[in-house]
Amino acid sequence: MEITEGRVMEPSDDRTAPAGDPAKAQLSPPLARVLAEYVAHLERERRLSPHTVRAYVGDLTHLFRHLQSLGHDDLGALDRRHLRSWLAHQGTLGAERTTLQRRAAAARVFFAWAQETGRLADDPARGLRSPKLPRRLPVTLSQTEADALLASMVASIEEQPGPIGVRDTALLEVLYATGVRVSELCGLDLIDLDRDRGVIRVLGKGNKERSVPMGRPAWRAVDAWLRQRHDLAGPEAGNAVFVGERGGRINPRVVRRIVHRALAAVPGAPDLGPHGLRHAMATHLLEGGADLRSVQEMLGHASLATTQLYTHVTNDRLRAAFEQAHPRA
Repeated sequence: MEITEGRVMEPSDDRTAPAGDPAKAQLSPPLARVLAEYVAHLERERRLSPHTVRAYVGDLTHLFRHLQSLGHDDLGALDRRHLRSWLAHQGTLGAERTTLQRRAAAARVFFAWAQETGRLADDPARGLRSPKLPRRLPVTLSQTEADALLASMVASIEEQPGPIGVRDTALLEVLYATGVRVSELCGLDLIDLDRDRGVIRVLGKGNKERSVPMGRPAWRAVDAWLRQRHDLAGPEAGNAVFVGERGGRINPRVVRRIVHRALAAVPGAPDLGPHGLRHAMATHLLEGGADLRSVQEMLGHASLATTQLYTHVTNDRLRAAFEQAHPRA
């Protein structure tokens, strides 16, 4: 990502440059300069993904445009009143609470960095509150629906044999068996498959590596795919486990389409993406008696509070089953 004086420039590669990015707005040289320095910090020191960096750039550019509209072109003129007016203005324009919460968080992280690095004497975002969001439980699959999903994939291979179906079945098995994120799945290399220990190694958020156990059905599906991988893989695939039809490492967008299409074939199943299979894995582990800390480690959650959300899903299901089946519910 390149930020030139007065304009934030996104790379032309369509894998990283989002359409209609608000970051492509004119900024004053001082603001463009500090934003470029912050991007370098995010990329080189915090090693955040391009998607996360783009989100920060978009939110901060939105803030800087507001600051300029008030007649200021440097950070030193900013105080908490400006930040509150920025959030309030967005609210009057109908911005969702999730958007306001994300932008407030982006501002807090940015201004903490600006103060720590001596670019500001005080942090105007300290104590800036985000709008509270209602806690929504994730929609997920039942164990019956997950079984039906994978069974339908096996049946489709028998009807139309070929590497595509075998690959799709393998990646669905891995997503559900391990709960890895779609980016982690796409980043898997052959060396990350540790059959001796029965685990796969994934590189998660913040460049943190973890090992995740994988069951026998998923290993069988992966082995079946690897026997046919050469039918799709080109030189550009390198050591990627999963490859796309053009011969390179598979793209997250392709994986999302595969998951949506596969779930559409399961009667009554919700329309979910790869993250829905991550939710299903966590929920089904807890329903089966797994302890919360183990599930946290497998999912790569930094906070146990994030994992605890799945206990609410499990409790709701148990309550619904009780009310439906117990004669004195």
